Amino acid sequence: MARKNGSPAAANRTVPRRKPNGASRTREHLTENEVNTLLQAAKGNRHGHRDYAMVLVCYRHGLRAQELCDLEWSQIDLDRATMHISRVKQGKPATHPIRGDVLRALRQLKREQSPASNFVFTSERGAPMKAVSFNMLVKRLGNGSKLLGLPLHAHMLRHACGYALINAGIDVRVVQDYLGHKSIASTVRYTELSANKFKDVWR
Repeated sequence: MARKNGSPAAANRTVPRRKPNGASRTREHLTENEVNTLLQAAKGNRHGHRDYAMVLVCYRHGLRAQELCDLEWSQIDLDRATMHISRVKQGKPATHPIRGDVLRALRQLKREQSPASNFVFTSERGAPMKAVSFNMLVKRLGNGSKLLGLPLHAHMLRHACGYALINAGIDVRVVQDYLGHKSIASTVRYTELSANKFKDVWR
């Protein structure tokens, strides 16, 4: 070891700072077509229907990974096609309508779930899925950047929901409540990248 003034020089033990997500991804959301590609890839997994349903519910209802994994059957009324959403990070709870494809996926999942559980999404042993496990599932579906051309993580599905709703012309205040944002500033970012605001340019 090098010495300075007769004593060992201090080793540089600085831990390299983790690069921000933007350094490896050109954007933090997925398009509707990309979500559909991800859904088809999920069907090919060993637990294909569960994984497909997780990706679909996460996207359609704009859930965080923890909110998805905390979801219980008591929050879902399959007869009335409604889902009560409990948000983390002090987000606003809401009751969402359930669209037909999501409803069919959930009904099939409940029929096939073994062992039966209070939780909607479970492991092989019947334990509730963990947020870290769902995030790894999404990353594996992306196969690095081979599937869609960019590395994936689970939160991109929540962002995809926000952008899809804004691009569909849904009022930003409605999107705020749908996603459970406490502050509308969190929702406005979806309008900033919406292609629709430029639709009349060059006309």
